[in-house]
Amino acid sequence: MGEVLRQRDFALAWFGGLVSMLGSWALWIALPIHVYQLTGSALATSGVIAAVVAPGVLIGSVAGVFVDRWNRKTTLVAGNLLLAVATLPLIAARDESWLWIVYPTAFLLSTLEQFTDPAENAFLPRLVGAEDLVAANSLNALNNSLARLGGPALGGALYASLGLAGAVTADAVSFAVAAVLLALVHASGAVEAAGHATAAAVRRWRRVWVEWRDGLEVVRRERAVAIVFVVTALTAIGEGVFGVMFVVWVRDVLEGGARELGWLHTSQAAGGLVGGAVGAYVGRRIVPERLFGLGLLVFGVCDLALFYYPLLLGGVAIGMGLMILVGIPGVSTQAAKTTILQTHVQDAYRGRVFGSLSTSASLLMLIATTAAGAAGAVVGPIALLTFQGGAYVAAGIFVLLTLAPRAVRAAPSRAAEPA
Repeated sequence: MGEVLRQRDFALAWFGGLVSMLGSWALWIALPIHVYQLTGSALATSGVIAAVVAPGVLIGSVAGVFVDRWNRKTTLVAGNLLLAVATLPLIAARDESWLWIVYPTAFLLSTLEQFTDPAENAFLPRLVGAEDLVAANSLNALNNSLARLGGPALGGALYASLGLAGAVTADAVSFAVAAVLLALVHASGAVEAAGHATAAAVRRWRRVWVEWRDGLEVVRRERAVAIVFVVTALTAIGEGVFGVMFVVWVRDVLEGGARELGWLHTSQAAGGLVGGAVGAYVGRRIVPERLFGLGLLVFGVCDLALFYYPLLLGGVAIGMGLMILVGIPGVSTQAAKTTILQTHVQDAYRGRVFGSLSTSASLLMLIATTAAGAAGAVVGPIALLTFQGGAYVAAGIFVLLTLAPRAVRAAPSRAAEPA
């Protein structure tokens, strides 16, 4: 992997991505807790999460169409510059009278990232040779883990010392630095055979419904894929609840702030790094169906222990330890789920199935986020977070009972073309 980083273009893009993701994690740790501290309202906090998730539901499945028509390098440079500028209005949200600006700004930032994220993935093969592509993708995965490891702690520290303006400024600067580094890349971002862009995009918009329906037909026909969709729906609802109520839990139950929230997220990222190594070892010894179920079950049990420990013991250190434990099965669970889908869906339909899975999960998260915000003041954080942890436990048991390896060993051809 070190040889890949010595390739100038890839190194520039890789460091640019790392810097921008560090800034993004810093902001998205500080912003929800800032809103909750100003309002004391779980509903107001849920609005921030909803504004971030909604663009993935609305345009996530079609943004890639336009990315395939635009120059990828230009899209990345311009996108990061726009993100830097679009972040700055959040500085005005110092008090409750200017809090309204948070929601359209968060929505705009997430919308822009629907274009920059696929552009980054599409541009990568231009930066390295085919023989280095696996290593480059592995380094990008490491990039995500490193950003999640350092960004939340940075965001918590900046918010504690400089307020929201500190986290906002850091995020804006990170996008500007990324834009400069990407502009220095020599590789061309032009898309081959990109003619008739407008007509092709319009046709694609019209075909979205048909392609989505075909993808769902594959889900209906392939039992293992259907089970993954059911489980993902259940856990997506739990994650929507978690996105809102974890902030409330840190503030009201743990009696912490942005700094403690950052430490906890950083601890989960550290667990994810350990989980990557554990998953690579265990994945060679346990079939993915069983690994998926066990991972969900362990994740849920660790989550429940985390949510209830402050009732018996104090201190953030125990919570950080439990978050490390939560992070370990999280990586293995995701890897096992992806493997199941890859082996039970024909290549021609994988993009649609993964796209349908992502869009449906985002939609359910959006609904759950809004519902949790409305119910939070009445039910309280621990009760709602119990649902989140319980959803993972129930999903794990369901997978272990219904997705037994012997029941799903059919060839991928079972995912035949829909009639």
